[in-house]
Amino acid sequence: MPEEIEKPEPKRKPSTVPRWARVCVIAGAILMVVSGGLIVTSQALLARYEGAVTTEDLFGEGTEVEAKSDIKGPLNILLVGIDPREETQQPLADSIMIMHIPAGLDRGYLFSLPRDLLVDIPPFPKTGFDGRRDKLNAAMAFGSKVPSGKVPDRAKGFELLSNTVSGYTGIKRFDAGAIVNFNGFKKIVDAMGGVTMTVDQDVVYSEHLKPDGTHRPNDGSGDEHPYYGPQAKYTKGTHKFKGWQALDYVRQRYSVKGGDYGRQRHQQQFVKAMAQQALSKDVITDLPKLDRVIRAAGESLVFNGRGHSVTEFAFALKGMRQDSITMVKLTGRTIYKSGGGYAGEELNADAKQFFAAVRGDTVDAFMAGHPEFVNK
Repeated sequence: MPEEIEKPEPKRKPSTVPRWARVCVIAGAILMVVSGGLIVTSQALLARYEGAVTTEDLFGEGTEVEAKSDIKGPLNILLVGIDPREETQQPLADSIMIMHIPAGLDRGYLFSLPRDLLVDIPPFPKTGFDGRRDKLNAAMAFGSKVPSGKVPDRAKGFELLSNTVSGYTGIKRFDAGAIVNFNGFKKIVDAMGGVTMTVDQDVVYSEHLKPDGTHRPNDGSGDEHPYYGPQAKYTKGTHKFKGWQALDYVRQRYSVKGGDYGRQRHQQQFVKAMAQQALSKDVITDLPKLDRVIRAAGESLVFNGRGHSVTEFAFALKGMRQDSITMVKLTGRTIYKSGGGYAGEELNADAKQFFAAVRGDTVDAFMAGHPEFVNK
């Protein structure tokens, strides 16, 4: 019987994803998850991104802050999305997210706080605010207050919001922070050629936009629902959304099951979908498209790394991947006034256990024992 000849292993096809694109993950996927989960590609593109990002004093430490040490985990990063209609309008924090990154810096847990969460907003002498119990999103407005007619100070607004979130969660210090302008989301999504999302209920109607993406007229009544006319709608199933569609979909709560908690779920889904799209071969192997995405993300972002730059965070978090981000679901209930009117939201008691795990960097163990906290 003739001796069997061992066939050589077939040569592997080289990956179509450049190694530098797979190895380095930009802080957009972690620090600025909300702005698209972009990747560090080359020194030139990274410099272009960092040059587009605005840096402001978000923690009230001054502009010249020296880093005390290298970036080490665990990290807690505060991400705030704002949707300013006019430049002189005080910003409200429409989306408040925290990214907890364990000591290994190779995975993250992203969770949202309801914008209508009833909290104690501490005094803020910088704007003459005396402190009061109110909805969480109001902290940014109280902190950014300036004399009439001037542009609100969003950095001071972020500072008061950060203080408020720290007081509520017990997270004493955030290692970095970012403000993302929701209008910039449209540019990022359109630069990527759209984003694929799955609508998880039969239909979601838009409170704000018509089917063509233009604004629905306002009857001027001042009612809770002052808009009228045809509505854009998003039907159950998987769709590739344009920028305005994606942004509109994740803003809705009145026609969404679970109200504000449902909206938080959709925002988290959107964040993950953007990260997946930004890390796809369709984007990272198309350098002109990648450059457009990077610039759009940079222009949408205000960042503060407490002495560390976007570049430094990008390389510190190079082990992160879009599928290493776990979305965390915090549940709660609606609070009503004595007369029956809507007052705000309150998280369930088990949220305190989760916050304790964040403070102690034991989230891995907590999530293993509480699988219901995973937002699937």
